[in-house]
Amino acid sequence: METVTLRSSNEQAFTIQVSGLVQGVGFRPRVWQLARRLDLRGRVSNNGKGVQILVAGEEENLRQFIHELTHNPPPLAKIAEIFTRGISLCEVPEDTFVIAGTDKSPVQTGIVPDAAPCPECVKEIFDPFARRYRYPFTNCTHCGPRLTIQEGIPYDRPSTTLKDFPLCEACLKEYQDPQNRRFHAQPIACHACGPKVWIERLDGKPVTVHSYTMLDEADAVCSLLQKGHIVAIKGLGGFQLACDATREDAVSRLRALKHREGKPLALMARDLEVIRRYCAVGEREAELLQSQAAPIVILKRHPERALAPSVAPGMSTYGCMLASSPLHHLILHRMAQPIVLTSGNHAGEPQWIDNDQAKVHLNNIAEFVVLHNRGIAQRVDDSVVKVMDQVPRVLRRSRGFAPIPIGFPQGFEHSPAILAMGGELKNTFCFLKDGQALLSHHIGDLEDSLTYADYQRAISHYQHLFEHKPDCIAVDLHPEYLSSKLGRAQANFGHLPVFDIQHHHAHLAACLVENGICVTTAPVLGVVLDGLGYGEDDTMWGGEFLLADYAGFTRVGTFKPVPMLGGTQAIKEPWRNTYAHVMAEMGWAEFAMNYSDLPLCNFLEKKPRVMLDRMLNHRINSPLASSCGRLFDAAAAAMGICTEHVFYEGQAAMEMEALVDEDTLHHEDESLAYPFSILRLKHSGLPYVEPLGMWQALLGDLILHTPVPVMAARFHKGLANVICQMVTQGSQSPDGHDRHQTVVLSGGVFQNQVLFELVKGKLTAEGFNVLSHKQVPMNDGGIALGQAAIAAARSLQETNEVRSTCV
Repeated sequence: METVTLRSSNEQAFTIQVSGLVQGVGFRPRVWQLARRLDLRGRVSNNGKGVQILVAGEEENLRQFIHELTHNPPPLAKIAEIFTRGISLCEVPEDTFVIAGTDKSPVQTGIVPDAAPCPECVKEIFDPFARRYRYPFTNCTHCGPRLTIQEGIPYDRPSTTLKDFPLCEACLKEYQDPQNRRFHAQPIACHACGPKVWIERLDGKPVTVHSYTMLDEADAVCSLLQKGHIVAIKGLGGFQLACDATREDAVSRLRALKHREGKPLALMARDLEVIRRYCAVGEREAELLQSQAAPIVILKRHPERALAPSVAPGMSTYGCMLASSPLHHLILHRMAQPIVLTSGNHAGEPQWIDNDQAKVHLNNIAEFVVLHNRGIAQRVDDSVVKVMDQVPRVLRRSRGFAPIPIGFPQGFEHSPAILAMGGELKNTFCFLKDGQALLSHHIGDLEDSLTYADYQRAISHYQHLFEHKPDCIAVDLHPEYLSSKLGRAQANFGHLPVFDIQHHHAHLAACLVENGICVTTAPVLGVVLDGLGYGEDDTMWGGEFLLADYAGFTRVGTFKPVPMLGGTQAIKEPWRNTYAHVMAEMGWAEFAMNYSDLPLCNFLEKKPRVMLDRMLNHRINSPLASSCGRLFDAAAAAMGICTEHVFYEGQAAMEMEALVDEDTLHHEDESLAYPFSILRLKHSGLPYVEPLGMWQALLGDLILHTPVPVMAARFHKGLANVICQMVTQGSQSPDGHDRHQTVVLSGGVFQNQVLFELVKGKLTAEGFNVLSHKQVPMNDGGIALGQAAIAAARSLQETNEVRSTCV
């Protein structure tokens, strides 16, 4: 931020350019109010870079003006830079201070994410004497929709989906009143001039009056939910499906009709008191729940006060959020228990945003639908956050967080404009320009054709909003990822260079970016554990130890490569991984001889072993994978957790984590932790995690009928131990005198709170500087950011523009 020394003349003039998230947050009104109070003259306007101010007045008043602007901006504003320049007094012809029209210069500013209703607006919708009493689209400059209604930049009402709702006289008066908190608030509306809500039955029959209470449509939704109905609700960023979370009949019916088996469902409650009846809410969790982002927060549940069993089967946590819009507040006002609130779609598809399409596609799930006529410009899911190691960590970055720009570290200022395409699952994409990254909202799994179409549409929408024209494109190394194919096709069409980025290197680089590590950093040691990523040796990786900087990496360790029996089918059927591990460690003869009394042996004996062995022996549809995620699957299945199949990737690991016995975890002798060893691969000499000892101990515990929670704890402890041993070994220089002090933890496996906190705690205790994710998902939702960073670093290297000024 550049500062200026004001001259001591009686009156001076300046042009001030404010960049960052300063449009749509009441910044111009704030400037206007300040200028009027300080007796300054001039004008303020939006432009492509943010907000531009021309101002003239007394020196002391100008000094105070700049100070107030810098230190007391509106609540939703995020100032990146204030640039001031002295100008001639004649360039400020105004006699007073005015808000001017918008300058249509090229777009270099950001978009503010949607914000939950502010306390003043919530109070207003429940005040029977207020003009917006029970109005479901109440908002002001301090809250309300932004990304989901924004069709263009600058952020003015004609560039939003409110453009078809002219302000009534009363709203226009507020809009033009500098003393009103709705002064120049673009999405404001009221009962008289704004969008409307109504209810329809999805079987086509009319909604009769006895379905309602006597209040209004939002209140009627509460009654419908209490009666056990499933209701589709048009929310901020798309349709949602709701039902009473205490009614097993409604929740299980919703699951069956939505074809979403097993995966936990999110909850919404009217206030913290309701959530605290069912979950432990710490101070940080409470702050997150009540924040402007209003994300889903993963909370430890009270086992004695459970909701319907189908809400989160096999989990010891609930994902909870508070109302994120006035409509939700109105629906929940009389609701003394949480509701299930999940995306309005069939499992795997994007949520619907169009009224007519929602009525067609959700009519076999919900009985009623709550519609309104405010358009949704951009589909956006709820964000998910979890407090781990006392730090809030974003697991899904979407409503409330995206698309807040992510500042790149020192050295990236002169990188080319980059479009990074992301991965295949939990996809996001990323724009990098002028040292700022725009990581998109969560898109989802591109395997679904509708989600893939939404991915393409979202890229186009962002390119239109931000006027982004890439100089190069970054894609995942995997040749079959749809995102990689699309990126290569776009590069070919535009004659742009393509950077192929290894999956786990991208994970590591994303973590470096958000921790502010500069582009010329020395290599750090990364532990990247996830399900699968395409490796440089054409095998599947997933448990990797990398020595890396932004531009490149060396693989210094891995997990034992084990065949994935049936390829992707092994992800859905964990027993396949158990069988592959058993065969890799001891073979069937030894296993059957020593463990024939175990139910596990009997279970595997009944599988088509002749065919399976042929697949293993001849490498038929059995790619080698050094995957930590598959190791979790194999161990969980052996313990009897999700043995036959899972309904979503990571289910077995999540259920194993939920079962971990706390007393064993923290107080049992370390010698009982399952032992792993570190050996070297025959052909490459690469150190790897050998799980034979773990399997012998686990199978021995099965013989002894050891409780599964104890086994789960011993597995986590043993795994954490060997990860730290690998780090210690990999960090040493060849002569053993020095070691790499910085360690990066990344990859979806580290969403496992038990494993993450064990590893981080041990490494920190050993003196390592441990870097981890906070604002960017550690799962594949973050790799687009890493892809952009790697492509930028390599591009800068190629043009010799990497600066050596980083400190």
